Amino acid sequence: MHVVTTERAYKGKVYRTHLLRRSFREDGKVKNETLANLSHLPDAVIDLVKRALAGQHFVEATEVFEVVRSRLHGDVQAVLTAMKALGLEEILASRACPERSLVLALIAARVIRPQSKLATTRWWDDTTLPSLLGVDGASEDDLYAAMDWLLEHQGTIEKKLASRHLHDGGLVLYDLSSSYFEGSCCPIARRGHSRDGKKGTLQVNYGLVTDACGCPVAVTVFAGNTGDSTTLLPTVKQVQSRFGVESLVIVGDRGMISQKQIAELSKDDRIDWITALRSANIQELLSEKHIQLGLFDERNLFEIEHHDDYPGERLVACRNPELAVRRAKSRESLLMATGKLLQKLCDRVESGKLRGAAKIGVAVGKVVNKHKVAKHFDIVITDTTLTCTINQGRVKAEAALDGIYVVRTSLVKKQMDANGVVLAYKRLANVERAFRSLKTVDLHVRPIFHWTEDRVRAHIFLCMLAYYVQYHMQEAWRPLLFFDEQAWVTEREDPVAPANRSDSAQAKAESKHTEDGKRVHSFRTFLGSLAGIVSNECRTRDSKNAQTFELVTTPSKDQREAIDLLKAITV
Repeated sequence: MHVVTTERAYKGKVYRTHLLRRSFREDGKVKNETLANLSHLPDAVIDLVKRALAGQHFVEATEVFEVVRSRLHGDVQAVLTAMKALGLEEILASRACPERSLVLALIAARVIRPQSKLATTRWWDDTTLPSLLGVDGASEDDLYAAMDWLLEHQGTIEKKLASRHLHDGGLVLYDLSSSYFEGSCCPIARRGHSRDGKKGTLQVNYGLVTDACGCPVAVTVFAGNTGDSTTLLPTVKQVQSRFGVESLVIVGDRGMISQKQIAELSKDDRIDWITALRSANIQELLSEKHIQLGLFDERNLFEIEHHDDYPGERLVACRNPELAVRRAKSRESLLMATGKLLQKLCDRVESGKLRGAAKIGVAVGKVVNKHKVAKHFDIVITDTTLTCTINQGRVKAEAALDGIYVVRTSLVKKQMDANGVVLAYKRLANVERAFRSLKTVDLHVRPIFHWTEDRVRAHIFLCMLAYYVQYHMQEAWRPLLFFDEQAWVTEREDPVAPANRSDSAQAKAESKHTEDGKRVHSFRTFLGSLAGIVSNECRTRDSKNAQTFELVTTPSKDQREAIDLLKAITV
């Protein structure tokens, strides 16, 4: 038997007929007999009939093949694609070596699923990461050895990054943060000002150097009790001597670039700086009439001069009305909350439940320090009485500064106008974004469990390199994430006002979809969605001659687009 297919055109249409026929010989002649008309069947069924009549044997796929193992692949492929586009292999080492492969695997693992080194070796066996990088069977001891290798090469790696992202005369952003420890054995773990809100815990500080857009270039680890400003000059010297960037504009917050540091920086005419004044200094300018509040009625920023206290500097006074409103509301709510708590203490003292000046003072201290508004209250304590009143004069004096800040710089006008100075200072928000990613939602640099100083330094440097990869992946995926596709506007009509979302970003936030209907993700959920692409290890069920092969999930259109965007990364 066989299937005969015929075609006939009629009135512009083509009619296809599939007939099941039997051939036989009668009286020495070959004849054909039609047994059935198969034209009503789907093409796929007709194809199966043809193949069956040709002698092919069909069985259920599960009767012949079985999936032995499935490993996550899509998220691994995405990260490795980005690392290849960034040339990270060459940045780590120009020649291949086992340590370089292990470090690449550690960086990729930190981006995909940050966890301890022991947990990493357990997790990545369920992914294609070790096989793609040739680190199958690596133990946690191998990873620690790779971290030691990475620390030895940190200087060379950072120099390569600096040559790629920093240039003479450009902006260099610098800020300091801290992370707390679990344990008490690390020699550089000290008690200091905790930016994690973990009072009484040991910590280390680390300073991050980035380019003007917040792309990380270098990180330096300091003891946990190191002051912010003391780290600035060594960092500037590092940028100049080790990275070969002789002239630069260092941008730091008002706690980082203090008057003492400015005096030292001024000794080198190749170094300029941008920072801001402290509140006390702004109050002095207001009291001396150098800042006249009436001028803010006309515009949100203006330059002022004060050659006596700030010789050779430019001061740009700014007032953000929206920030002023928020601060006023915040202060009012904090004063009200503190006042209610103090009133409860007053009632306890009056009823005799709380007595003794020392005990009352301790109780008052806990209350007024809770919301950090102690300076606004006048408090009188005796053994039997407690009087608390709000000092309206101090409240009014602070309210006069609401929304006002003053940016100071050594740059002359021909180098950067006032708008540019303010925008450059606001770029420090990019470093804050890096710290948030490093410490919380993405890379989880904290808490730190390593005991030795070198391992702590290597751990933080590893996290910085992971953020370097993630930074570029986020930039490439901006159209698909909740990120604003207008990443940074260098010039705005009003640089003081908060940057508003673009219309496209606002539309994405509201509809949770892109213009062409794609679902919008955060970086973490989008990377997780790619993990739906898995690599299946299959084999035949023939026990005598079993053969294995890999079958990878066919990516969807959106997943292919995501990988293509990563391939297009340029630096």
